[in-house]
Amino acid sequence: MNVDVLNRSAVRVAAASRLAIADCDIHPRPAGVGIGGVSKSLYPYLSQRWVEHVETFGLQYRQPWEKGSAYPKGQPQACRRDAFLPDGRSPGSDLGFMVQQHLDPNNVALGILNPLTSGQGATNPALSAAITHATNEWQKAEWTSQDKRLRGSVVVPYEDAAASVKEIELRAGDPEFAQVLLLSRTAEPLGQRRYWPIYQAAAAADLAVGIHAFGNGGWPNSAGGWGSYYIEEMVGHAQAQQALLASMILEGVFEAVPNLRVVLVEGGLAWAAALGWRMDRQWAKLKRELPHLRRAPSEYIRSNVWFTTQPIEEPEPRTQLAEAIEWIGWDRVLFATDYPHWDFDDPAQALPLKLSEAQRQAVFMDNAKVAYRQG
Repeated sequence: MNVDVLNRSAVRVAAASRLAIADCDIHPRPAGVGIGGVSKSLYPYLSQRWVEHVETFGLQYRQPWEKGSAYPKGQPQACRRDAFLPDGRSPGSDLGFMVQQHLDPNNVALGILNPLTSGQGATNPALSAAITHATNEWQKAEWTSQDKRLRGSVVVPYEDAAASVKEIELRAGDPEFAQVLLLSRTAEPLGQRRYWPIYQAAAAADLAVGIHAFGNGGWPNSAGGWGSYYIEEMVGHAQAQQALLASMILEGVFEAVPNLRVVLVEGGLAWAAALGWRMDRQWAKLKRELPHLRRAPSEYIRSNVWFTTQPIEEPEPRTQLAEAIEWIGWDRVLFATDYPHWDFDDPAQALPLKLSEAQRQAVFMDNAKVAYRQG
């Protein structure tokens, strides 16, 4: 037996003694970028028409790049330096390397894949539908079918509800997919009725809807315009998720689709209590405007919404974080690493709180099983 095999065996033995975890935010990435901004790794899953299209015209988004784009979190420069493959390929582009660097040593028993370079939000709706479909085929062929710990996300062209429903229905009943994936910055607030067929289809398929930070809706992530710095982009993700959650609650999404499960990914969670309080206070005064809401707004957060930990707020004293989670509920928090991005959360260091065994088991595994209907 060679040294590499011995080392891998030692890693597995060490990991087996640690708590098995669910990582609810792993980013696979197709290797390389084609001429039109679409990875050639997706070409086998695209028709020749669309391959020729992207190489001729490229992939365009609603976001005006010249005015300040979203920081390219899906690009290699935003990743851990040690996540680059030895041959120089992009982080997240090789399952074997991910297994050795992340899945095995961290004892990941359930991993939710969230592909970010999937054509969501592209201005050409037919092209967006083609690339999202290809991304789902790529996830099955090269990831979930190769490692039974992994579950894919059904990426959909969310600005086209009919095409999104078609893709969801295609994946319904496929155990290799655990959720439908949207992004947080869309053309309109996610509570608008144009998006409701997506939620209805996801609920009918018993799939959660994960809403990940970023997106290409054509709008800045602040109410005042484009920021100058990356830090403004990062801080703005929490603001964007508060806005979409308020929209979904107040527009009545959870009344229309009461069994909808929503997972907010990579936008923090400590703000949930303040948002709930503010909505409840205004609803108490203005509830006549919203006769479709049968409960206080904060109650929908506790019944229909989960939050991933990364990037979790880290106040001093840390007990303040525990208080925020108490309001949300320990059953509503899902552990996530954001692998392979630069702000990866090591499960051995994340959540620096004194947790009971029940709380630790819930956050690191059991809550994910409930949210994603696993096990």
